[in-house]
Amino acid sequence: MFRGVELATDLVAIVVMACAVYFPRHRRRDMVFAYIGLNIGVLAVTTALDTATVGAGLGLGLFGVLSIIRLRSSELTQAEVAYYFVALAMGLLGGLSLDPRWAGPLLIGVLVAVVYVADHPRLFAGYRHQVLTLDTAFTDEAELVNRLSDLLVAEVKRVEVAKVDLVRDTTTLDVRYRLLTSEERAARDAARAVERIGVGR
Repeated sequence: MFRGVELATDLVAIVVMACAVYFPRHRRRDMVFAYIGLNIGVLAVTTALDTATVGAGLGLGLFGVLSIIRLRSSELTQAEVAYYFVALAMGLLGGLSLDPRWAGPLLIGVLVAVVYVADHPRLFAGYRHQVLTLDTAFTDEAELVNRLSDLLVAEVKRVEVAKVDLVRDTTTLDVRYRLLTSEERAARDAARAVERIGVGR
């Protein structure tokens, strides 16, 4: 039996997720096409398998192989991987016969809502992650943290040193940090100014 509501819900949801949620936040046009194309392809194949004698396990196995190939063929951020699997999950939910009938559309709506909230720019907005190479070989962690704090104008939360090259005088590291607000920056600058005056005396 044709499941118009489930199919329409999935098509509307994937367009909303890709064009109204993902693209304004990440600005990758190629991934919009990838998410919509993946979702529609999975939806079509799942619908066909659901009405055929082929087991659903075979279909899920095929989707797993396709997803591995896609993920290995391009460098994606962790957020883009999450969008990728949400698009995959929505295609599966839209193509399967679920009981009760409203379960599929409801779960698809929940997935879009979760993506919207979890990837919202205001959620942990000041937190950043970078891999850096500094032109100084730091062997003192406290000195390194102070240098990163000044360089990034941030509160350093975690530092993992990958390599210290004493010959080339470089340090390669992974740093997680929180950007300082304007008030925090002003307070820090004032405290340092007072400290310099005290040292000058």
